[in-house]
Amino acid sequence: MQAFDMQPIAQFLLALGGILLLGLVTSTLGRRTFLPRVTLLLIFGVIIGKDLLDIIPSVFSDRFEIIADMALLMVGFLLGGKLTIRSLRKTADQILWISISAAIITAIIVSLGLIAIGVSHEIAILLGCIASATAPAAVLDVVTESNYKGPFSDLLLSIVALDDAWALMLFGIGLSIVTAINGDGETALPIFAILKEIGGAVILGTLIGLPAAYLTGRIKPGQPILTEALGVVFVAGGLAMMFDVSFLLTSMVMGAVIANFAKHHEYPFHVIEDIEWPFMVIFFVLAGASIELNAIKDIGLIGLVYILCRAIGKYFGALLGGFCSKASKQTKRWMGVALLPQAGVAIGMALVASKNFPEYRQILLSVIISSTIFFEIIGPVFSRMAVQRVQDT
Repeated sequence: MQAFDMQPIAQFLLALGGILLLGLVTSTLGRRTFLPRVTLLLIFGVIIGKDLLDIIPSVFSDRFEIIADMALLMVGFLLGGKLTIRSLRKTADQILWISISAAIITAIIVSLGLIAIGVSHEIAILLGCIASATAPAAVLDVVTESNYKGPFSDLLLSIVALDDAWALMLFGIGLSIVTAINGDGETALPIFAILKEIGGAVILGTLIGLPAAYLTGRIKPGQPILTEALGVVFVAGGLAMMFDVSFLLTSMVMGAVIANFAKHHEYPFHVIEDIEWPFMVIFFVLAGASIELNAIKDIGLIGLVYILCRAIGKYFGALLGGFCSKASKQTKRWMGVALLPQAGVAIGMALVASKNFPEYRQILLSVIISSTIFFEIIGPVFSRMAVQRVQDT
């Protein structure tokens, strides 16, 4: 009988242990430098990734997708938990105005900026809609790391929770517009597909969240509560993937439902917070390791205009939303800066757009991947600066 090969298991465990120990080091460095730990983890991932040292074993890196999905499910659940009726009663106008305005203004400014330098209307519209998305995982970790609990941080997390929903809607509209421009008769199909993804996520998250709100937290606090919380989150994610709806939005809706209807406890959110960080460490290191540095050289004028216009759009979009909702001076000044991170959702949209319009695949992916490198590493620095500036005033 052939002996069982222990080498892949040894490599997996060594990589896992090394990356988790790295999380302790980055947390310390993050507190003592201007760089947030998210950026430090991404940079470390780039260094040990395939384009530089290439020391992450494939047996570990090949499992990045499932680790990323597990981390994002927990992020969605925690963000949804911030959307309680009590908190929304105070800041609902600000959340809606700023989130919608930041998404729409960003899409418009990026599209117009690209058209101004000669990019085709179709590509400009698609890139503009993709630009509206924000990275929820990076923003959540920056706020958690800052250890600042106040109105600005709560408002930021609530806005980020809604951000991807608006981005998906804009993306569906953008796909339909480009389809119409190209003369395809099935113009409405992309919108229906996006509405199905969002609506299905809302229905599924509600159907799981309602019984979970009543049933969870009935056992004595401790390990059973952790088992309940993770079980509910992962079941929701698995069902969302089976029904082909947004698993991130599903977990957010479920978190919001539990937070609003589970009057007898808040345990699920506390226990998820306690174990979320190890998953986030692995998520960001592997995200950095998967970055293709060669994409940077392809960014060109289009990529630079995209980055500049997206930053301008987020800032002035949040500023306009702040004025419309009569937000505080600090919120109007710093919210757009805090919304700069952009990561996996944008790449996912670019892949969908490339599948629908293969003739635009090269330019869409090169611009989004290269700009994502910038916003994924630099964006959290600005988010942390925004949170700290508001905290210090």
